[in-house]
Amino acid sequence: MMLAGCASNGLSSRPSSCASPSSDQQLSLNLADDMINDGRLYASLANLEGLPGDLVQVRLRKARILRLLGRNDAEPLYQGLLGTCLAAEGEQGLGQLAAARNDNAAALDHLERAVRMAPTDEKIRNDLGVVYLNLRRPDDARFQFLTAMELKQSDSLAALNMVTLLIYQDNWKQAAQLASRANLSPKQVADARARAERLKAPAKKIVASEGGRSTEVVEVSPNAVK
Repeated sequence: MMLAGCASNGLSSRPSSCASPSSDQQLSLNLADDMINDGRLYASLANLEGLPGDLVQVRLRKARILRLLGRNDAEPLYQGLLGTCLAAEGEQGLGQLAAARNDNAAALDHLERAVRMAPTDEKIRNDLGVVYLNLRRPDDARFQFLTAMELKQSDSLAALNMVTLLIYQDNWKQAAQLASRANLSPKQVADARARAERLKAPAKKIVASEGGRSTEVVEVSPNAVK
């Protein structure tokens, strides 16, 4: 969804604690993250193949890459994160996959669970807002977008989705004010307007993003690694 990655923030609500990678493994994970954010998905996947497959941090990144590549084997990797310290990210990924299939009911279930596990993760909040908007629940979407914006003011993704929502509600003045405050480009505003117009027609979608890239669909954040 534009809607838009993942950070382990050590919340006590998570099922367990992650074993820390070694310093060399962390360097490789950081390199893989950079490659994902640069769109070099195949190179990132190849880099991850050299790391132990039982590390949940490795499995999460592989799942993201495979999802972005449209591979079906992303789903079992996300499912394998449930019950681990990265359960919130697993639920988020499953929600993103469901949203990409236009199964907003399943996406809503997964993302609501993810938010309960990681309530301060702005990208999960953003993705949940996207699903609410796709379900034509603008008040719920607004709450999630505003929460995401306050949690991370430097991230323009939720602001962009909020502009889409405001235009969808024909609140052009507030949309213009927010676009200016968030330093959105004319192209971003035009894209938000186009998405809002499509939302006014039945069964349409909006965006989720990864890093600086946006993917048009009811997709959730393709997740740049936080």
